[in-house]
Amino acid sequence: MKYLLALVAGALVPLSLAPFGWWPAGIVGAGLWFHLLQRFPGNGGLLGWLFGVGKYAVGASWVYVSIHVYGNAPEALAGALVVLFVAGLSLFSLLNGLVFDRLRTGFIISDALTFACLFVIFEWLLTWVLTGFPWLYPAYGHLHTPLAGFAPVGGVLLISLALSLSACFLVAAIRSRRRGWPVLLAIVPWIVGAALWEVDWVASGGERRAALVQGNIDQAEKWLPQNRGRIIDTYVGLSAPHWGVDALVWPEAAITLWAHEAQPLLEEFRRRGQDSGTALVLGLPAVERLPHGETVFRNTAIALGNGDGRYIKRRLVPFGEYVPLEDALRGLIEFFDLPMSRAEPGDWRQPLLRLGTDLAAMAICYEIVYPDLVRAQPAVPDVLLTLSNDSWFGTSIGPLQHLQMAQMRALENGRWLLRSTNNGVTAIVDHHGRVTQRLAQFEAGVLVGDYRIMEGVTPYTRFGNLPVLALLALGLGFGVWRRFGVKLRGDHRG
Repeated sequence: MKYLLALVAGALVPLSLAPFGWWPAGIVGAGLWFHLLQRFPGNGGLLGWLFGVGKYAVGASWVYVSIHVYGNAPEALAGALVVLFVAGLSLFSLLNGLVFDRLRTGFIISDALTFACLFVIFEWLLTWVLTGFPWLYPAYGHLHTPLAGFAPVGGVLLISLALSLSACFLVAAIRSRRRGWPVLLAIVPWIVGAALWEVDWVASGGERRAALVQGNIDQAEKWLPQNRGRIIDTYVGLSAPHWGVDALVWPEAAITLWAHEAQPLLEEFRRRGQDSGTALVLGLPAVERLPHGETVFRNTAIALGNGDGRYIKRRLVPFGEYVPLEDALRGLIEFFDLPMSRAEPGDWRQPLLRLGTDLAAMAICYEIVYPDLVRAQPAVPDVLLTLSNDSWFGTSIGPLQHLQMAQMRALENGRWLLRSTNNGVTAIVDHHGRVTQRLAQFEAGVLVGDYRIMEGVTPYTRFGNLPVLALLALGLGFGVWRRFGVKLRGDHRG
């Protein structure tokens, strides 16, 4: 039964996120996992792995769509690859459980602090180990609860710490004979979060107008050479009435011509933008020859007209934009041999794009899920931009999860965010992480709306994860001290 409950605990986490939005499920899932680890010592590894399997099997089910529907892999092969994907990611929670087993004391309050710190540490590891996969954090379900107040202070990880502490102390309250202190400790994060929400970290500046274009190009047709002209005509036609806005934004790889082939077209767009006072931002692939002679592909975004600059995607999607173990996997299925699956990343620090007199920080597609990548810019941006092609997800839950993570980046940094996608979800998000306007999925259209330039920076923008990591080190240090430095009396155990 305990192993089944570990699977259920993990499966509850994605139910707290978009599109379901049952945010208490994430708290219950984390609390149930803590209860199982605390009650069944010596089982931490297996309980942790099963928690991860439940979480990723339910929450990352869209991987199957990408591999089978758009990678044209047979059902059996696609299923096997998804099983490997889920099993591999679950190793992080397996290690989490093993470490907790080593540090647990049996004293429930001490174990609650240790569990919460480990929970967040392993989320942090998922932002960078082996390029990372920072997806399915239960904190994303709290964009509209009092815990959202922690985001501008310490980012999504600080919300995770508050959430996991609250979950663990609720478990402590249920199990302890003296419930007053655990209940109070469970409530404190919500009170502090609500107080922080009332703080104005940034101030509103000037108002701008944007037009975000959603072409709704089928992924199966997008890269076919015979469709290049039709795709360009689609974007040009949708954009025609909107020259004159401050920012006209097309999605990732809106043009499927290589950048050097598209120069006459780009020059025409540049002139039109200059004449109308519009900054056009669009995504397109590029091929470049490096100084030593090697040819590489780039996933880029450029600003034209009343704007300027070029951005090269920094964080590439494994198997989508580069293929690990390339010699073994290249050619196995079409998904591993797509036109952009040989891309090279850009420099980590790149100049911001200029839109008129404003500076815009860019994140292409998957990059928006990396908090520190969006935060760490060479200058303070006035607005955040993200271009995406979420048609890889099909009709799955993936695009809505992706939008929710983009909303968190806006909240963390106190900036409005413009999100243009191929087939949804195209949206304008305010500096509180709220969607002010959006287009329906799977429809061609243009989202026209206002956004604001913000002044000042949030503590998270200034300091990043350092304060949270310091808190985690202190909390985990206390747990280690309790485990190895203090001999607990039996009557203190929960």
